[in-house]
Amino acid sequence: MDVREAVEADADALAELADSPVDVMRNLVHDRTVRVAVDPDRADGPATEQSDDGDDDSVPIIGFVSFDARDETVYVTQLAGSEPACARLLEEPIRFARREAMVVELLVPDGEAAVRNAAEAADFATTGSGPRFSGRPTTRYRLEPDPDAA
Repeated sequence: MDVREAVEADADALAELADSPVDVMRNLVHDRTVRVAVDPDRADGPATEQSDDGDDDSVPIIGFVSFDARDETVYVTQLAGSEPACARLLEEPIRFARREAMVVELLVPDGEAAVRNAAEAADFATTGSGPRFSGRPTTRYRLEPDPDAA
């Protein structure tokens, strides 16, 4: 599994993974830091389209994370994919936060076991209920900076 920066051509694949409109995912790529997990050995995930330079970018995207930083906190705004992909993708905002001595926060909708398991495996602690999204309750997770990991 490789991780790379998302590009606009990834919007269709991200929309499929997130069950969101393509234009929302296109905006996400422009407005947030977005990383995608790709698996060159797998052909069953949503793939990117052929790039403008003619290269074949059909390596399947198996997950993505979006995040931004404000007020001493890195907010993971979306995380989707398999549990291994989510675990690997969470390393991206965590690495950024550690470098900047910031906290990481994540909201996990009920029923998102892959995201919850990845967060717990990365030592995120639950800090209570979060807001409801599309009628679904969420749990708020937080990871404090680890001074020894910087």
